[in-house]
Amino acid sequence: MRVLSLESRREAEMAKLIASNGGVATVAPSMREIPLQSNTEALAFARTLFAGGFDMIIFLTGVGARALAKVVESVYPLEQYLAELRKVAVVARGSKPIAVLKEWDVAIAVSAPEPNTWREILSALDENAAALPLKGRRIAVQEFGVPSMELIARLAARGAQVTSVPVYVWALPEDTGPLRAAIAAIARNEIDVILFTTGTQADHLLQIAAEMKVEDAMRRAFSRMAVASIGPTTSERLREHGIAPDMEPSHPKMGYLVSEAAQRSAEILRRKRTFSQ
Repeated sequence: MRVLSLESRREAEMAKLIASNGGVATVAPSMREIPLQSNTEALAFARTLFAGGFDMIIFLTGVGARALAKVVESVYPLEQYLAELRKVAVVARGSKPIAVLKEWDVAIAVSAPEPNTWREILSALDENAAALPLKGRRIAVQEFGVPSMELIARLAARGAQVTSVPVYVWALPEDTGPLRAAIAAIARNEIDVILFTTGTQADHLLQIAAEMKVEDAMRRAFSRMAVASIGPTTSERLREHGIAPDMEPSHPKMGYLVSEAAQRSAEILRRKRTFSQ
């Protein structure tokens, strides 16, 4: 199978996983992380936190939690920041922010189970509503590139006062050459399987395809490819773009994504290519 990954930070690992599962890997980095150098929202969050202005903080990513700490450290010592975190209810979305918070010795009041979407966060909070009521609570949400509008709206609907804290955004890679080459290969029907590990990959793929004027050809090619999504949040974004994912792994992790795509892609391709003939 000719397998395309759009992974950026872990491109070498992804290429190795694809090869070890028998695939021929093409890895085209589709995004790069841009810290907000003058992060006024994060600095405002720090001032409010130190003034006792939050009752709860929701950490959505481990990388974002560390990036937020670095911004705060430009004004306050890290230990003072962590001491303030220990005074409020802390909520973590999934294993990566949990690991960071444990490293910091910050107690976690609520954690969201897999597949770690905003729905699981809300369900976990609703289950703990007796101990942690949301009405009237001042909640900060550490964002991770794209604002989690559904989560914010539903927290507000439950009576919370919500502050969004963006910490970093995603941009196109400085060198878009590999991504452009991959898009051209898709349009020529030279890719069998595409792996999405975040919705932003789809955003950038379609943006560059539109610039290249091959978006229609690329979309037609998806009907003859196996489209694998790492989990529900990514699948939602794909569907927003009109791309129907063919599969999600049993756990939202790269290893499961690659191994289960290897097991299922032949049948997916047989079905899709027979239907499209």
